[in-house]
Amino acid sequence: MKSSKTHENQPKRSNYAERNLWAGILFGLGLVGFIDEVVFHQLLHWHHFYDKSTSDIGLVSDGLFHAFSWFATIGSTFLIADLHRRNAFWAKRWIGGILLGGGAFQLYDGIIQHKWMRLHQIRYNVVIRPYDWVWNLIAAGMIIAGIILIVRTRNRVPSRKAAS
Repeated sequence: MKSSKTHENQPKRSNYAERNLWAGILFGLGLVGFIDEVVFHQLLHWHHFYDKSTSDIGLVSDGLFHAFSWFATIGSTFLIADLHRRNAFWAKRWIGGILLGGGAFQLYDGIIQHKWMRLHQIRYNVVIRPYDWVWNLIAAGMIIAGIILIVRTRNRVPSRKAAS
């Protein structure tokens, strides 16, 4: 059984469904970018954002990539703060956006940047196919899970019976 506060917030959630979704997408882009940068670029030293030049250029490209992920994350926190101020934050929809944004970024990275543009690989001097499959399948799973949550929370106006 849902609390009366949930029923009170339902119209506000419906009015701000798109903002909750975009806050999640931005946060997902920033989060996955941050994890990629820290784990694969800095800790494991597997690659740089741009590996077709010197190490110095690779480090500069990593810095620009890190700035992008940071700005996406900070931008999303401003949206989330506004949603909380309006009492319109919708956690399930936001999480759906995180999964969709993070998965889309990872799939874009795995297909466009790794294979099509060849900016970098996940890892060098190994059999790359297993890494590519895991990378892209995780991304697809995140996208599917995100879409499921988004569809389940699509913009619905609650009926009078449900609100009473």
